[in-house]
Amino acid sequence: MTSNPVPPGHDLADRLALTTPAQVKAISHPLRTAILGLLHERAASVTELAEAVERPRSTVAYHVEVLADAGLLQVVRTRRVRAIEERFWGRTARLFFVGVDQESDGEELPRDFNDFAVAAHESRQAFLDGELWGFIRHARISRAQAGALWERMAALVGEFETLPREGDTVYGFAVGVYPTDQASLPPPDDE
Repeated sequence: MTSNPVPPGHDLADRLALTTPAQVKAISHPLRTAILGLLHERAASVTELAEAVERPRSTVAYHVEVLADAGLLQVVRTRRVRAIEERFWGRTARLFFVGVDQESDGEELPRDFNDFAVAAHESRQAFLDGELWGFIRHARISRAQAGALWERMAALVGEFETLPREGDTVYGFAVGVYPTDQASLPPPDDE
């Protein structure tokens, strides 16, 4: 059973394909990923974001601008605070994914970020506390079967991304399908 997601307080797309190197590089930084995660809950000012991630306001402002320049964040409202206009930032989509753009001028999308490296770092304390749930399995399957499994996993990731924000703990969710060099038996001899 899935719940309807709590809206973040502004209009946004369900999904956005990252089709330029600048977009992929923008989302690959851990602090920017954290900012995007916080903005799943609601729009926030740079001051609120800086407090949440315990980083200087100037550092967070820089990373917010990188995300905005890449089209991943937008100003969704403003308010006056002592003669200064405070901007509240929101995501442009609920889910970002690396896509393909026919107009990228042949520039290849970067592949130098690794979600599993981030997951391994983030999950260390949960592992030490006995609170890490995970599986690893191996199966000799075709590339087409791996692709079909990936599509199903992507749907599950989409469901996870749109769950209502509630509770006291932020959980991580990592999935993947990858080729390995695991040994496999040769086809059986026909007797």
